[in-house]
Order: sequence, then structure tokens, then C-alpha cells
Amino acid sequence: MSRANTTRHLDRLEQLTAILKSEDALTTKRIAAELNISERTLFRDIGLLRERGLPIEADKGRGGGIKLHRNWGVGRLSLENQEVIDLLISLAISESMGQTLFMGNIQRVRNKLMASFSPKQKEKIHQLRQRIHIGAQASPETLSSFHHQHEANTVKANPTIEKIHNAFMFHQRLRIVYKDFHDKETQRDIEAHYLYLGFPIWYLLAWDHLRNDVRIFRYDRIIKAEIKPQEFTVRPLEDFSAILTQQDVKTL
Repeated sequence: MSRANTTRHLDRLEQLTAILKSEDALTTKRIAAELNISERTLFRDIGLLRERGLPIEADKGRGGGIKLHRNWGVGRLSLENQEVIDLLISLAISESMGQTLFMGNIQRVRNKLMASFSPKQKEKIHQLRQRIHIGAQASPETLSSFHHQHEANTVKANPTIEKIHNAFMFHQRLRIVYKDFHDKETQRDIEAHYLYLGFPIWYLLAWDHLRNDVRIFRYDRIIKAEIKPQEFTVRPLEDFSAILTQQDVKTL
């Protein structure tokens, strides 16, 4: 199947999923007509969605309808790596702020979400949780030099952040251009071992091959990033203890 055909097929599956979520039972004839496909193709697509975990019911017989199971809700989540890490970060921030108006039962929310993950996703989440940390809010002095516009960009709109996250998750070395406090730019080869949030500023706790030592890098000061083929093994958190003891750190 060509890339164009694959894209069209994925788009059609998304349309079918949206139809099933937004309507009561519909006949296969009506759904096939809306998607401009044959009923045979429709049943193949339904089979694929079922394999993905969507609980689709089909009433047998002429005029039978197709619908989602009446108890369908969140169900088993299908999350990409980036979505998993974004969800964890959001939960961690909420937890670090304590009891809030809408998230007073956040521990129960976390438990319910965890119950929705597949075993493979749970293992990925466990690994990521050990590598993401929340600390105290940034000081006024630190905030005065914070480039908020850069940090506020979404991952999709900021390819540099996307590369950092991918290298972090898949244990690959990064070559970055970094601007220090004096606006001096240097090129560094680093290993992104841990993420750290001193709200609202994100940092990388990394091994710096230029300095041959551990270093901390602010996200908003990373000008460019390039993923290198070399992989690394995550260093123990104790290697970064000198950095972490400077803040009140909370593990995710």
C-alpha cells in the first residue's frame, strides 16, 4: 500500500471512529454510504478498530445496526510516547500543587488512568516516572531571564523541543547549541538523562561530553538540537545529587 493510500485509510478509520462515537446504532449501509466505501470494506475497517480495542457491537440480520458498547468510556488508551510523557508531566504538576479545586482526587484519577494502560505502556510509564522530577518554583531572579515565548511553544510547533524529548525517551545522544547566561553560544554533545521542572522552567539533567561531567541545561536556552546515532545507558540519579540537592525535588 502506497503512503498516500495508507494516509487515506488512516483518515477513514478516524472518520469511522468519530461516527461511532457521536451516533447511536447506524446501519452498515448508511455508514458505508457516508464514507463512500463498500459494506465489505466497512466490515474490514470495523475489524481493524476492534483489534485496536474499540468495543464495537453489530446487530445481526437485515437492517442491523453498528454501535459502540453501551458501557464504552475511556477504555484501553492507545497513547504515543509523547502523549504518555505529556500526561505524566501534567499529573505531576497538579500533584505538586496539592489539593486544587478540580483535582482533589488526583490520586484516584492517576489510578484509573493507569488501569487503562496496556502492560507495555505501564512499563514505559514506570521508566519515565523515574526520570522526571518536580522542584520548587523558579526564583524571581531566574524568571527575569526566562524566555517564556520559547518555552510556551508546543512540541509540534517547535522541532527543537521534539528532538530533545525523542532523544530523552529513546536514550540517544544530542548535539545542541546552547546559549549561557552571558548569551555566549557553545556546541555541546550531551546525554539527556533526567527532566526537571522548577516551574515554569524546564531543565535537562545531562552528561556533558564537552565538560566530561554532569550539567544542567535550561530548555529555553537550547537554540538548536540534533539527534545523534549514539545511544546511552541512563546514569543513576545519585550522579546528579549535587544538582538536585539545591532544590526541593519531588519524583513523579
